[in-house]
Amino acid sequence: MQLFYTPDISSDYYTFSKEESRHCIKVLRKQTGDKVNLIDGKGGFYTAQIIEQNEKACQLKIIEHIKDFNKTNYYIHIAIAPTKNIDRFEWFLEKATEIGIDEITPLLCDRSERKVIKIERLNKILVSACKQSIKAFLPKLNPITDYNKFVQQTNLQENRFIANCFDSKRTILKNQNLNQKSCLILIGPEGDFTEKELLLAKKNNFTSISLGNSRLRTETAAISACLITNLQNQ
Repeated sequence: MQLFYTPDISSDYYTFSKEESRHCIKVLRKQTGDKVNLIDGKGGFYTAQIIEQNEKACQLKIIEHIKDFNKTNYYIHIAIAPTKNIDRFEWFLEKATEIGIDEITPLLCDRSERKVIKIERLNKILVSACKQSIKAFLPKLNPITDYNKFVQQTNLQENRFIANCFDSKRTILKNQNLNQKSCLILIGPEGDFTEKELLLAKKNNFTSISLGNSRLRTETAAISACLITNLQNQ
């Protein structure tokens, strides 16, 4: 199934951008009368029919609209320190979107090696992954945020966890009850969170967790947390 991302759709008629029009008509060889599928990133899944075959301004008529397409009854928010190698962070965004994630907050931690990200590029990766995995909800990507500020000001979630490697009193994430609940999980940078950061999280109602016996890379830990939460809700 070929999906088109149309976040500005607002009526029963829609005109593709020049780029999307060319892709639809020249690359996919769609013609007048053919049907295509659209997503708006807010849960809307549309079936549309081409009414004007134009490679510069292809016009469509919406013939079916499904609201809250495949909406889940739980919410996954992962706050993660971006990796030094941006390719690894981009890989996480792509795979987490395919698996299922609702919100991502890049964190600026004491041991962070990457302090700048390109939101526009990363959002394109999220859009592409949504289209690939047939998802109508685009994950929310927040600006990079200071760890201390985030931990102290974020709204109280039903489940708040901080994954780390050194706390002897950690519990295992897969043993937690994550079913049909909002879940916020903190994932640290290479080198892990500092003891000071862990203590601050605990003071703000975060539970210290382990993701298993293996020592995982930042992006692998985040994917594991995302997968565990999704599996509990299936």
